[in-house]
Amino acid sequence: MTAATETPKPHLLELLWRAAPETGRGPRKKLTVDEVVAAAIRLADAEGLEAVTVRRLAQELGKAPMTLYTYVPGKSELVALMLDSLFEVMQRGEHSGSWRERLTAVARENYALYRAHPWAAAASPSRPPLGPGQCAKYEHELRALEGLGLNDVEMDDSLAYLLAFVRTAAQDAAQADAERAMSGMDDQEWWEANGPLLAKVLDAERFPTAVRVGQAAGEAHDAAYDARHAFEFGLGRTLDGLAVLIER
Repeated sequence: MTAATETPKPHLLELLWRAAPETGRGPRKKLTVDEVVAAAIRLADAEGLEAVTVRRLAQELGKAPMTLYTYVPGKSELVALMLDSLFEVMQRGEHSGSWRERLTAVARENYALYRAHPWAAAASPSRPPLGPGQCAKYEHELRALEGLGLNDVEMDDSLAYLLAFVRTAAQDAAQADAERAMSGMDDQEWWEANGPLLAKVLDAERFPTAVRVGQAAGEAHDAAYDARHAFEFGLGRTLDGLAVLIER
């Protein structure tokens, strides 16, 4: 196929909004972009985003690898479509209560999304392409900040600040899950296996503060790291930071 007759690749925004024009050339398509994206999400959920390759996705769909390029031009576009699809169907409740309650709901909705789809937190850019899912998400979350006396830039900044914390907390939680899976031990089993050695090397005279605080935290959470506690504590402090701006 020469450059003069080659079918141009659809722009990402056209794909996101399913507005790519039909060329009328080539064999009739037997899949839809939505079906390709749904299969990619299932694969990423099961095996991680690194498993989502054109060859593997083609196998899942029972198609030849080159066939998929007629639907999505590359992996970066595919990931953008996957994220936008998740954003479009994610749980969103009605805004009610104080501003802290509204933003807490927004944070928990995002945290639940990223915990259900761990790959999405790392893949989600701070400014994703404006597809229908992202636009619906942005509109909903900005309304939690409406009427607080913030100007438009401050509203955008506040939302970005909150969601950056949520993404980081979700990534930390996913990393902890991965480490437990790799070790084959839960936290209790890990401490039972490593506790005797740690008791010898962690000298309370050499590391008095670390030993005291670490022991207290471990006993409080029954683990060296509690992802849910870290999220709740961090969320409270993030909202405290926004309170300085909102309640000034």
